[in-house]
Amino acid sequence: MQTVSRYQVHKFGGSSLANVDCIRGVASIIQNYSKETDVIVISAIGKTTNLLIEWVEASRTDTVSANRILQNLRHQYLSLVNSLLNHPEEVAQSFVDDTLYLSSLLDKPFSEAIYAEVVGHGEIWSTRLVAAYLNQQGIPAVFVDARDFMVAERTVLPKVRVAPSKRRLQPILEAYPDKRLVITGFISRNAAGETVLLGRNGSDYSATQIAELAEIENVTIWSDVAGVYSADPRYVKNATLLPLLRLDEANELARLGAPVLHSRTLQPVKEYQLKLQLRSSLKPNEGTTRVEHVYSSSAQGKIVTFHNHIGWIELVIPQNQVLQSWLQRFRAWMQEHQLDALVEQFIESSRTLRLVYTNEYIDTAFMQFKQLPLITDSISIRYDLALLAIVGAGVCQNSLQMLRFSQMLKTQPLEFMWQSEDNISVVAILRQSVSRELLRNVHDDLFRAHKTVGLVVLGKGEVAKTWVNLFRQEQEKIAARSHFDFSLIGIVSSQKAWLDHQGLLTHIKENNWDNQFEQSAREFVPDELIQWMSMHPFDELVILDFTNSDEVAAHYADYAKYGFHVISANKRAAAFDLDTYHQIEAAFLQSGSYWLYNATVGGGLPINTTIHDLVESGDTILSIEGTFSSTLAWLFYQYDGSVPFSMLLEQAWQQGMTERDPREDLCGLDALRKLLIVARTAGYDLDRTDVKVEPLIPEHMLDVPLAEFFEQLHEIEPFINEHYHDAKEEHGVLRYVVRFLANGQSKIGLEICSSEDPIGRVLPGENLFLIRTLWYRDNPLVIHGPSAGVKMTAGAIQADLNRLVKLL
Repeated sequence: MQTVSRYQVHKFGGSSLANVDCIRGVASIIQNYSKETDVIVISAIGKTTNLLIEWVEASRTDTVSANRILQNLRHQYLSLVNSLLNHPEEVAQSFVDDTLYLSSLLDKPFSEAIYAEVVGHGEIWSTRLVAAYLNQQGIPAVFVDARDFMVAERTVLPKVRVAPSKRRLQPILEAYPDKRLVITGFISRNAAGETVLLGRNGSDYSATQIAELAEIENVTIWSDVAGVYSADPRYVKNATLLPLLRLDEANELARLGAPVLHSRTLQPVKEYQLKLQLRSSLKPNEGTTRVEHVYSSSAQGKIVTFHNHIGWIELVIPQNQVLQSWLQRFRAWMQEHQLDALVEQFIESSRTLRLVYTNEYIDTAFMQFKQLPLITDSISIRYDLALLAIVGAGVCQNSLQMLRFSQMLKTQPLEFMWQSEDNISVVAILRQSVSRELLRNVHDDLFRAHKTVGLVVLGKGEVAKTWVNLFRQEQEKIAARSHFDFSLIGIVSSQKAWLDHQGLLTHIKENNWDNQFEQSAREFVPDELIQWMSMHPFDELVILDFTNSDEVAAHYADYAKYGFHVISANKRAAAFDLDTYHQIEAAFLQSGSYWLYNATVGGGLPINTTIHDLVESGDTILSIEGTFSSTLAWLFYQYDGSVPFSMLLEQAWQQGMTERDPREDLCGLDALRKLLIVARTAGYDLDRTDVKVEPLIPEHMLDVPLAEFFEQLHEIEPFINEHYHDAKEEHGVLRYVVRFLANGQSKIGLEICSSEDPIGRVLPGENLFLIRTLWYRDNPLVIHGPSAGVKMTAGAIQADLNRLVKLL
């Protein structure tokens, strides 16, 4: 008898055989996608295995229910037989004979052998029917009971014994050289001649094991899905099919209990370099997943999987046992008894070991743990747990995905998280079932296409540097929260620009990066910068303006026309003359871009956002008052006549507490800009001419060089000193106050305030804003906090960036 070279094994799952149309579809696939020498492995039809299990259980307690289940089985199967076969008598009679035989077994005392014999008949019936139907359709086929050659012993996870099984299969292969062998999955026989079930997804294991035994290189597993998806497509509608899956990824997915694969299915694939693909019998042309012996370099999760029926076995190790020695002997015993857990947790403080199993195996495993030849304080079992995992080579090294996963679990009843040693999976054990919503949210958070955002920083002063360093440290957390991938692509000073669409952060290694900037930056002109930014490859581009430049602010309308978003600490644009301000606003509105500038007033205090939200909610702003200049608040708090005002001002300027030109503070210009910004945010068309400003310096000091200004500053001492003594006589304090009145004269100037007044109580380094509205007329809103320090302003820019991504 000559040896026949078999080309491929095709395995069809129960869902592929669920009804008459499905079985006809399977026959069509076999005719079109297989050769006459191929091997076909068949699972039980539809839910037959579940019904058989129910029959076994009911027969032990409720004979009426058991009989009803048997009648249901008979009706379902014989209906299929009669619908498919022109001459159904032989197949139908075999089925009736089998049910009589199985019924007689169930009258005997229960045993594992009887259970396996009954439950395994689902595969026998479906394989007989498929083989008969193929022959009827002119496709020569032979029914083969896998128990005639497949040898395995009864354990928690039975493993096929290759040598005797191969020896018994060979005559069968040689006996039918030109016919397809249609073989039962799921079942085997032990040395005692008893049926042994190969466990969950045992038919898949049968398929790859038969391929190994018959030395067949190609295996196709057909089911109701086209392959492995990024999540179970029954629960996550936008899950994507993975055309290629690494073998180790497939093995881990299967090990964690994913229904599409089983780890033992993959053992022969690994050991004998089999080629495995997964396809849909319902839509054969929909796509496929190939499981390959490849090792890609990417480090990321590919699949979200879950299992809602798991539990753990908990062992407490006595204090008098040497821990490492005990664990070493324990793991050797576990390996000997094939009791590998899905996940482990060891709590060193309580010397507690938790081993996670599926409910299918946990009771059997628990019985074996009861026979553990090691001393324990206790062994207990817990059910009603669930598993949620991300699988993908290197996922544990992908800090962004790990962070996103952890954040998604913050609101879940988490017991613990576990990472595989080979970094291929991260697993969360939960105290409640994984809901469809949680699965979908985790999947979408990890795998949906994230928008890319390019960031260009204008200015490289202390605030800009502080923000860059903050962003460098927080980039991954920001991306995880926002679902946007950010890239800092430009830092621009007044004369030079460091630009790279590939990103700058990989080049910035430390907080002080001035030297790196000087080495890498190039001279530019504004039009060149705009042209370069317009060529960006990102979904969005955001300009962060840390300058104090009219020239930069004058380009805002141009930025808007190109679709750039602007976040500004620069007060100039929002305080331009009213016509120019409206032109900039219109440009952003027309382009659909955003311009946010909360950092322009109050540093990190939420002034603009609060005013905006009040107006948007239907309230009306009546007045806004306060100390808008933290510089002048500090100066007048410190001044008591003992130290000249000019000396205090120079001290503040040297410490960076003032504007670069302190005259902007002293003439009221800085406070005026802030007043215009908050009034316009409140919905009022306020212009500079609408505000009465009382400067602290005479007009002739405004145009002289800065050095000359400091030389002349002593001229204002009498003016300041006079006002100070006036305040002292009235038992008040001097404050430089800004008042916006919706129905009156807005003004900025020096006032004598009661020391009990909120404005009078403002301390150095603080800002105070009193906001009266229709809703808060008698008891105004008070926003009181630190002045606009470097860190607060950088934080305000970041807050606006966070706000922007919520708008996009």
